[in-house]
Amino acid sequence: MRLYSNEIVFRGHPDKVCDQISDALLDEYLKGDKNSRCGIETCGGKGIIFITGEVTSKTCVNVEKTVKRVLMDIGYDTNYTIINNIGLQSSDISLGTNNKVMGAGDQGMMFGYACNDNKYYLPTSMIILQELSYEYNKLIKKDKRFKPDGKAQITGYYDKDNKITKIKTFTVSYQNTELERDETDKIIKNLVVSICNKYNLEIENFLINPTGKFEIGGFVADAGLTGRKIVVDNYHSFSSVGGGAFSGKDPTKVDRSAAYKARLIAVDYLKKYNLKWCEVQISYAIGIRKPLSISIMSDIGEIKVDNKLYKECEPKNIIKDLDLLNKCYYDTAKYGHFNYLNE
Repeated sequence: MRLYSNEIVFRGHPDKVCDQISDALLDEYLKGDKNSRCGIETCGGKGIIFITGEVTSKTCVNVEKTVKRVLMDIGYDTNYTIINNIGLQSSDISLGTNNKVMGAGDQGMMFGYACNDNKYYLPTSMIILQELSYEYNKLIKKDKRFKPDGKAQITGYYDKDNKITKIKTFTVSYQNTELERDETDKIIKNLVVSICNKYNLEIENFLINPTGKFEIGGFVADAGLTGRKIVVDNYHSFSSVGGGAFSGKDPTKVDRSAAYKARLIAVDYLKKYNLKWCEVQISYAIGIRKPLSISIMSDIGEIKVDNKLYKECEPKNIIKDLDLLNKCYYDTAKYGHFNYLNE
């Protein structure tokens, strides 16, 4: 047995708020022009939300209105100075990503992962935390003692096959009014236990707001930045992590679109070869259509990759296969991009 930990952040965590703002803006550009080229970054903190990055699009988006819509949906007020610093995407990049060439919008490596832990082909601890985040979001809508910011972490016992057998410590830090803490803590514990019971997992210890108090949160207590939770978004460290953030980027940039494709490949190969786990890496060079490499590793070793798969992983084919130009990114930004609730 070994101890291993994974974590998630709730929708109201400042970094995840920034992810959602970047993705909501991306959605608006794609709705107006499916060929929009976007790389939108958000930084927030201390009364200011700063939007920057690059966009080339035939449509106009009301940035301030979109930002405030996201804040209101999460449960925050909208009393922020919103600075729009978005510029045009470099014409040098468009040389390799136009509809004629349709090369990758950036260089880099993307990972996809699947395991046989459960019917979702994801690590059980990851699913539990996503369900908790999902339920916590509903909780703050109906009980004003709970506030949007927060995060959770599982430290579990794992066997030789990397399957969790028991939870040593379940840590939850949740923002709240600090009124009736005994009762709100009990609600959190009961929620966690009910989720873990579905997966037959016992919890030895709880850590609830370990500092003793969590009343001040969000952009008042912390700063947020798009893409700073890429490990949360990429299998909670159970798999390797690519170098690029997902949010705010159109599908040609491959950071997210190729990661989604790698996930689908991993699930397919897991079933095809009856694997315990499968990890897929795809790498690209900017402006080049064909991936530089595709690597598939598993519990039985490396799996041979044929040329057909290289063709499937060209950006134009990924976008066509996954219908990413019409996909709503905003929902998947809320709880982690490989949220099985939305797959």
